[in-house]
Amino acid sequence: MDTSVGEFAIQVNDLVVGFGRRVVINHLALDVRCGEILGLVGASGGGKSVLMRTIIGLIPRRGGEIEVMGAKIGSTHDRGTQTVAGKWGILFQQGALFSSLTARQNIQFPLRENLVLSDALLDEIATAKLEMVGLTPEDGDKFPSELSGGMTKRVALARALALDPAIVFLDEPTSGLDPIAAGDFDALIKTLQKTLGLTVFMVTHDLASLNTICDRVAALADGKIVAIGPMRELLQSEHPWVRAYFHGKRSLMLQPKAS
Repeated sequence: MDTSVGEFAIQVNDLVVGFGRRVVINHLALDVRCGEILGLVGASGGGKSVLMRTIIGLIPRRGGEIEVMGAKIGSTHDRGTQTVAGKWGILFQQGALFSSLTARQNIQFPLRENLVLSDALLDEIATAKLEMVGLTPEDGDKFPSELSGGMTKRVALARALALDPAIVFLDEPTSGLDPIAAGDFDALIKTLQKTLGLTVFMVTHDLASLNTICDRVAALADGKIVAIGPMRELLQSEHPWVRAYFHGKRSLMLQPKAS
């Protein structure tokens, strides 16, 4: 594999993560290419979110190395990690919006934390991000309790994009959405990825998302990446868990997207 500088947005080598006696990530290796949408799939409780949170420094590791945009990642208190963190945005499960802040204020939060901007410019940027994710300026005045599930996800995505990141981490972005809303959100992610040139690291169990918008899919089982590639390659994998997941009763209609 060619590992020339600039080809990979994320590189994970020999990663080990555990809690007490339990090892969740076991000498895992993973490369995420610049500009791709990578979908990470695995069993519930199998370590998908743990891997994502370890990559961004929220969970300590027992061994291995992580590089994001060429910078080595330590803990969230590490200066190098704090510097490169400005190059990524994160959408956590269920959106994780601040309930006491309006949608606009939620979007402005990372801007206020990292930059010194006038209130007028903050409002202008928040409005632009709202429109970017298909919402109106009026939606920015609503509190999280007044937003639908789909709108909550869009506001959370707008907040993740507030600092114009190169990488976006999405943790179960379509969880809790009906099929129509989930499809619309998938389309939005794909459009933004193409328009902004984003690298997208997406943790999901949504077969439709994996099939329709992911350039590659990585399967996590037994603490390792056991298969990775376009959907058509995952469908041909002989690994028992991968076969069970992609050829089970709920995936009988799954077909690889046209290349």
